[in-house]
Amino acid sequence: MWIYEKKLQYPVKVSTCNPTLAKYLVEQYGGADGELAAALRYLNQRYTIPDKVIGLLTDIGTEEFAHLEMIATMIYKLTKDAKPQALKEAGLGEHYVQHDSALFYNNAAGAPFSATYFQAKGDPIADLYEDIAAEEKARATYQWIIDMSDDPDLNDSLRYLREREIVHSQRFREAVEILKDERDRQKIF
Repeated sequence: MWIYEKKLQYPVKVSTCNPTLAKYLVEQYGGADGELAAALRYLNQRYTIPDKVIGLLTDIGTEEFAHLEMIATMIYKLTKDAKPQALKEAGLGEHYVQHDSALFYNNAAGAPFSATYFQAKGDPIADLYEDIAAEEKARATYQWIIDMSDDPDLNDSLRYLREREIVHSQRFREAVEILKDERDRQKIF
């Protein structure tokens, strides 16, 4: 189904070791509005979406996995040289004790990933509105992480991801209009 090119969708650079910033980024890794939740939401919803927009969910869901890979790379780069004490001071002590430097799907507060983060209603328009909201929440979270960051290299990649959330939201809005037009079209039997 996919062709995988072994490079990130957009380059990820970090200026310095920063476990606190990594802790914030964990929200986009395994949080309710993060990249994993988005990818799973869209790839699941595509089974009950009309053919006119099914490709959109497949394309964006796949891209969200690429974003997940970027976030994982950011977290790794921000923590790879951190000593256990620095991780503890950043609020990642419990993570270190349980996982060492391995990534784990949880949110920034440490709660494990849950499928309850998203829905699949089976009504295409309802599902697409949820998708729009998810993209807007992810965009807002990226902006807030950028606001907390003093790493210009990392902020470049975060701005890229923020802008992709805007594009996805716009594409989902277009899909809603396509489906509304089809729904409202007079049917003659």
